[in-house]
Amino acid sequence: MWRCRAARLIRVRLGRRGAILSCYGIVWVLYGYGQLVTPQPDQRGLEFLLRLMPLTAWSWCWITAGIIALVCAWAPPGRDAGAFYALPLVVVPWMASYLVAWLAGGLARGWVAAAVWAVITAPVLVVAGWPEPPRTKRAEPPYEC
Repeated sequence: MWRCRAARLIRVRLGRRGAILSCYGIVWVLYGYGQLVTPQPDQRGLEFLLRLMPLTAWSWCWITAGIIALVCAWAPPGRDAGAFYALPLVVVPWMASYLVAWLAGGLARGWVAAAVWAVITAPVLVVAGWPEPPRTKRAEPPYEC
């Protein structure tokens, strides 16, 4: 019974926008942590970025963007905008670096990595424009899960 209440409370407080921000926030934190602990062995696509900052700094950018998303997920709609800026903000230079590597001829499949990151980030941009659906009143207790 308490599990149903807890799940309902989280669902109501988080909302759909918060749920997507939570999911993306977790992915960004994990990706940044992965780059920090075990960097990808082939960094040819990141050469452009690594001229600007070391991979450790980029890893912390990913982690920070993910944490911002996780925090903003609990904010009311309209106050969660920071996450919708932070998530793509770290991806755009990542995509650009892969595109530059492909265009320069150093990475034949750089366009694939850039396209994948663009498609992964697109839902964040779509959800940013969606209003949170209004909450509907439920019948009197007892509620079912």
